Amino acid sequence: MKAKTDLDKMKEFLASGKVYRRSDFTEMTSNVDRNLKALVEEGALKKLQNGLYLAPKKTPFGEAMPDEDELLSKFLNDDHFVVYGPSMFNSLGLGTTQLYDKRVVFNRKRHGEMKLGDRKYHFYRWREAPKSLSKEFLLVEMFNKLNELAEDHGEVVSKLKTKLGEFNSAKLYNALNRFGTKSAQKKLRPLLEENKNVFA
Repeated sequence: MKAKTDLDKMKEFLASGKVYRRSDFTEMTSNVDRNLKALVEEGALKKLQNGLYLAPKKTPFGEAMPDEDELLSKFLNDDHFVVYGPSMFNSLGLGTTQLYDKRVVFNRKRHGEMKLGDRKYHFYRWREAPKSLSKEFLLVEMFNKLNELAEDHGEVVSKLKTKLGEFNSAKLYNALNRFGTKSAQKKLRPLLEENKNVFA
């Protein structure tokens, strides 16, 4: 029986639809870059970014993109992040209606715009990041990005005054303290203090 090559072992390790970092293969071979190049050339892997690869998954509708959380977790090498689109601000009921074709990754490591495979992301680095989305975090992040939104800022603030009772006071203050920019703090904190009585 023919002995398995390092390339054979790397192929057996692959699972369709999964994302890999270069470091996932370093213990399998002493020629990791050469073998990764060979796997890309034969279509067993697709290069998404430097050091980031996808084992393609075929579907009746074409090639499937990987799970977004897995993709970003592998890229950042960290699971403390949240990803959202600014259109999600519309769910807060503050009068926003714009639709945005944009994905924002609030994280601890990367900043700037980057393309991973066929997806474009806007990475926003902060000293810490939540592990899940909440409407309180979305509100704070909306105020972080308020100047970038094509909305009537005065209307947003006016609507918020009538909606504060729908937010958890402790969670909102916590999100503002941990994730709010100076600008968001300046806009939101006086509003919260003035309307403390409306919180449940």
